[in-house]
Amino acid sequence: MLLSGADIIVRTMIEQECKTIFGYPGGQIIHVYDSLYKYRDEIDHVLTAHEQGAVHAADGYARATGKVGVVFATSGPGATNLVTGIATAYLDSVPLVAITGNVMSSQIGTDSFQEIDITGITLPITKHNYFVSSVEQLADTIREAFRLAASGRPGPVLIDVPKDVQIAKCEYEPQPPVQKDEKFAAKDIRIEAAAACINACERPYLYFGGGLISSDATDELLALAELIDAPIGCSMMGLSGVPTDHPRYLGMQGMHGHYASSMAMHHADCIIALGVRFNDRVTGNRAKFARGAKIVHIDIDGAELSKTVTPMHGLRGDVKETLKKLLPQLKAVKRPEWQAKIAQFKVEEEQTLDHREGMTPRRALLTLNRHLGNNTPVATDVGQHQMWAAQTVKFKNTRRFISSGGLGTMGFGMGAAIGAQMGTGEHAVLVTGDGSFGMCLNEMATAVSRRVPLVILLLNNGVLGMVRQWQTLFFDKHYSHTVLDRKTDFVALSHAFGAEGELVQTPEELDAALTRAFAYDGPYLIDCRIDKDEFVLPMLPPGGSMDDIIVKVGD
Repeated sequence: MLLSGADIIVRTMIEQECKTIFGYPGGQIIHVYDSLYKYRDEIDHVLTAHEQGAVHAADGYARATGKVGVVFATSGPGATNLVTGIATAYLDSVPLVAITGNVMSSQIGTDSFQEIDITGITLPITKHNYFVSSVEQLADTIREAFRLAASGRPGPVLIDVPKDVQIAKCEYEPQPPVQKDEKFAAKDIRIEAAAACINACERPYLYFGGGLISSDATDELLALAELIDAPIGCSMMGLSGVPTDHPRYLGMQGMHGHYASSMAMHHADCIIALGVRFNDRVTGNRAKFARGAKIVHIDIDGAELSKTVTPMHGLRGDVKETLKKLLPQLKAVKRPEWQAKIAQFKVEEEQTLDHREGMTPRRALLTLNRHLGNNTPVATDVGQHQMWAAQTVKFKNTRRFISSGGLGTMGFGMGAAIGAQMGTGEHAVLVTGDGSFGMCLNEMATAVSRRVPLVILLLNNGVLGMVRQWQTLFFDKHYSHTVLDRKTDFVALSHAFGAEGELVQTPEELDAALTRAFAYDGPYLIDCRIDKDEFVLPMLPPGGSMDDIIVKVGD
């Protein structure tokens, strides 16, 4: 059938089983939006308040579902407003397809109105990007973008389409949805060597990240833990990959990780790392990291092997497929001495936990836990509240913790929570702080307009808490521009947007407010007041190692 490029874009989206697109229209993508009008019964477009909100929503949708998220934007500022969101998806390996309109091909390079080289700008933060120069290339380019975004190590792909290509016509033939590239295991010889290393160890520690979730390898991980009698920990990106209440699970490791998890890794003689990057928040001082451990590192991306730490055994392959081949080569063993040591770490951790009464961050999140369903997606922004949530929120199923890890994007949460809710159909939660929420509260308009069932737990301390914590500990309490002292009434603001909201100052008030919020069928903000001097602990000081861990103020 003969179709315009704009129609081909939308028809190919439908062909690829894309149900939801997030975006914002403009002059250079207006023909695509006209096509969206034609096919409005087959595909849902979510109009956000800002393109950055749109790309974060597509990101949250992808994280929560495992499907490719899709975002549309116009040229110039519309396209550049996507950049932070694309970078966020890139650093966290999130499958995303961004389609931008551009000026007519004849105007490219003339600095015409709202012209920008968005492929050049996004080249370092995409798996691949395309400038489509002819309508005949369009459908296959979109198909290839979907395949690339989802295959191997997932990531964002951008397609820039000039206006004349959107207007031009050519024959379009529907095709089945593209399939991901076939998964592969690491080489047999490397698996055999890794198995010998694991069989010889006495204190194994299983450490996983977002790659385990992307690979859907939770069952294999748990089988491995039982077989070799090992504790389990994760990076922040691995949260929700294992049920929080699993008896072998110690929680998040690293700069603000659980004490028991971090100490187990520190004392292990073999770290089996699955789909992780070993970034600086995990290792601390790399010269002192895991000095007594042999590392077995499995990752689909060979570039991650030996990038920051040098494993004894680096295995390039899909985590699930590699574990399937590794498991039969391992000996079943019990390790009572190692388990006794782990139990000791748990006791020591319990002694470090904040058991104070009143509205502490931990008590607020423990109260939230009582209201969460098994499949509730919990998104966060970035800062102290993010770490408190990572330490405290309980998860039953995978893909339910939605947070910016690699880039640490303040303002990520509101769009991501909207996308996660739309992807899952579940009542969603956003845990945020007053600093981060100030960067993304315009998307409250989107949540209200779309009647998104969303609970916003705003931990309001009146400061930029994480930076202020560093200023307290390492900069002689020089609180340079971290005291917000804003007069914003978030409850009144919620009402102005058309949402519900209330202020709470005690755990009992919060519990009652959460009951009302989860019963409400739209966005409901809870302004939860906490003290400005609350700390995220444990904490590794900059340049420190597990020997320097801070577990209480004054350490």
